[in-house]
Amino acid sequence: MPRTLDPQLKHALADRIRFYNELGIYDFYRREVVPAEIPLESALLQVQPEPQEPMTPRTNAVIAVPAVEEDLFAIANPKPESSITDPAKALRIIREDLGDCTRCRLHKQGRKQIVFGVGNPQARLMFIGEAPGADEDEQGEPFVGRAGQLLNNMIKAMGLRREDVYIANIIKCRPPGNRTPERDECETCSPFLMRQIAVIKPQVIVALGAVAAKTLLAINAPMAELRGHWYDFRGTKLAVTYHPAFLLRDPRQKKEAWKDLQMVMREMGLQIPKSPE
Repeated sequence: MPRTLDPQLKHALADRIRFYNELGIYDFYRREVVPAEIPLESALLQVQPEPQEPMTPRTNAVIAVPAVEEDLFAIANPKPESSITDPAKALRIIREDLGDCTRCRLHKQGRKQIVFGVGNPQARLMFIGEAPGADEDEQGEPFVGRAGQLLNNMIKAMGLRREDVYIANIIKCRPPGNRTPERDECETCSPFLMRQIAVIKPQVIVALGAVAAKTLLAINAPMAELRGHWYDFRGTKLAVTYHPAFLLRDPRQKKEAWKDLQMVMREMGLQIPKSPE
């Protein structure tokens, strides 16, 4: 159950947040008081099945991440883009707010530029990866290297174009040597991704790889368990599949990734070909 704050404390916090807003400060970072990673078994135990849909087929299950503490910051700290109805303009505001970001150590560790995100501001489908690589850091756009070419082929196999979807990463700066992002780096950068998601309002999110899935869902489980399920992410359905970079290293898993994409296509009402082109 979400923890409810004392009304007086909530009022005091709201006043303090408004005070910082008046100073032009909108970003706040804090660690949750609940464990950041929830075992998959615990999440499964708290699932409430939808009565109108049978839960027998594995791909029909919708797994809801248990509720965490009431997000006072989202209520008392409205973002600059909250009153903007044009999603393209709202995304520009978020990018301006991000600025030449120095909020974590990565700005001192060789990143060339911030990789914000690219695609249709009104996309029904959003892909979220881990972090920019060398090619992305050079060009300032996510998924433009070899993994990006494979992602383009995956999108094409779904009957879509890259321009139809929106593509972003958990963090927006390249970690040195393409290492896995640290937890504090994800916590510092992901609030901007959450704002992008809130603006785009996709019908479906596809988390590419374990880092993206575990960060978004706060579930610590192997990919074999994360895949094949629907998750409820802030009112949006989320599916998990392999990162294209992993598929380049292990092409045998491409058939499994195609199964994940077919699950997404069925949810979105897209026609499924016999095999990806």
